Amino acid sequence: MIPLAEIQPPVIDYGGLAPLFATIGGSLVVFLVGLLGGRFVQRTLVPLLAAAALLAAIGLTVANWDPGDTKPIIEGALAIDTLALFLSMLFFVAGLATIALSLRAPVVRETGSGEHLGLLLGSISGMVILAGAENLVTLFVGIELLSIPLYVLCASELGRASSLEAGLKYLVVGSVGSATLLYGLALVYGATGSTDFAGIAKGIGTTVGVGDPLLLTGVALCATGLAFKASVAPFHQWTPDVYQGAPTPITSFMAVATKAAAFAIILRLFDHALADVQAEWAPALAALAVLTILIGNAGAIAQSSLKRMLAWSGVAQAGYLLAGVVVGTRLGLQATAFYLAVYLLMNVAAFAVVIARERVSEHGDDIRSLQDLGRASPLLAWPMTIAMLALAGFPATAGFIGKFYLIDAAVAGEYAWLGIMIVVGSMISLVYYLRVIAVMWMGQFAIELPTFPPRRVKPVSGWSPEADARAQPEVVAVAVLAAAATVVLGIVPSPLFDLARDVGSSLSALV
Repeated sequence: MIPLAEIQPPVIDYGGLAPLFATIGGSLVVFLVGLLGGRFVQRTLVPLLAAAALLAAIGLTVANWDPGDTKPIIEGALAIDTLALFLSMLFFVAGLATIALSLRAPVVRETGSGEHLGLLLGSISGMVILAGAENLVTLFVGIELLSIPLYVLCASELGRASSLEAGLKYLVVGSVGSATLLYGLALVYGATGSTDFAGIAKGIGTTVGVGDPLLLTGVALCATGLAFKASVAPFHQWTPDVYQGAPTPITSFMAVATKAAAFAIILRLFDHALADVQAEWAPALAALAVLTILIGNAGAIAQSSLKRMLAWSGVAQAGYLLAGVVVGTRLGLQATAFYLAVYLLMNVAAFAVVIARERVSEHGDDIRSLQDLGRASPLLAWPMTIAMLALAGFPATAGFIGKFYLIDAAVAGEYAWLGIMIVVGSMISLVYYLRVIAVMWMGQFAIELPTFPPRRVKPVSGWSPEADARAQPEVVAVAVLAAAATVVLGIVPSPLFDLARDVGSSLSALV
């Protein structure tokens, strides 16, 4: 028996865990305060508390920023490095934008502000865990903590059948993806004898051969499970239906934060733990990237629902991001981190405009709700125009710089043909991105496209396009700020380049 005096308690780095404590603690506080009644509590106090928790998390993240330093905590289950901190910052910014976009959302009145924002903070906590995961068990805990609140949030508009359907579809498909991932993680553990990423990397080539069938089967199942989460084709089928059915503020959050979280763990797992078997998994992921780019862009062309169009666009964007993972280099990691940041800005601007229009237009999220928006409400038309141009990769936008960065990484990593596919995909995407711009600035919508029946929203009495900015100032502010940042980073990208270079130093195995 070990003497009691010799038992050493685990060392807990409270500073490293502080951002996670802020989101988890904020979630609990928001849940409790949300139990109180009153308009002031529900409409003002609870959102302020949720925003304060995220702002505190941002401040604590900045305090932990130390380029080149990787600090393992909780016995190595989590890592506090620039990759985890950078992506956590994206999650917090996405959360703040979602809080602002949800202030007047009908779903908040139906479910209660405390429940809605408490679940949002809970999902962000899972993303933070996932971004820093250095262990297979921690990875799965983060995935589930991320996903379960979103299953509820997708189905939170109880009076709308499509919202309940979206929640059920996301639950079923997400559970299948999680089960596939879990089985893959179990096989990787069985092959290498370790759950730590460093132990897995060390075991490949020593404990188990690079071509071991058990290991490769586990890698394939892990890739499949994570492809579900990241909306990578052909595992993307749930995305358009769930994005259209979920409350639009939650759709906006899923489109940017969930994708960033999925790519955070894809980068850690494949470019760190499984780096020694890159020759086996890289061609398969490259093929998935090409398939995803083509399917995503082709699927978006036929959509007249803006939410479905952005869902298919998100599928294509996942294909672009995979290029940064496939090359397995420091430049690829930097390019992926850069593009995830600008992807957040582009999508938040677009979804903010969709939210503003679907609340006042009889066409809901149909593209016809944007007709003549340039004349009626320029404060909304310009952010949507910038978002569409940036997503298409036009110069002078951050989207162009991000795609150029990914192409550079692909070429430098001897995947020049994958860089060519990014260019081809961007050219195809002009069909549907420019159509949105044409509807806003060039008059009548005259192109009939096949689509599912759009959601019809009864116009609020007295509302008009000219009243958008006055009636929804927080939504317009989010759209304008995100669009402005997209342009600024397209012209002066050096601050984000510097952050991306810091992120590149987080995985020391990359060259």
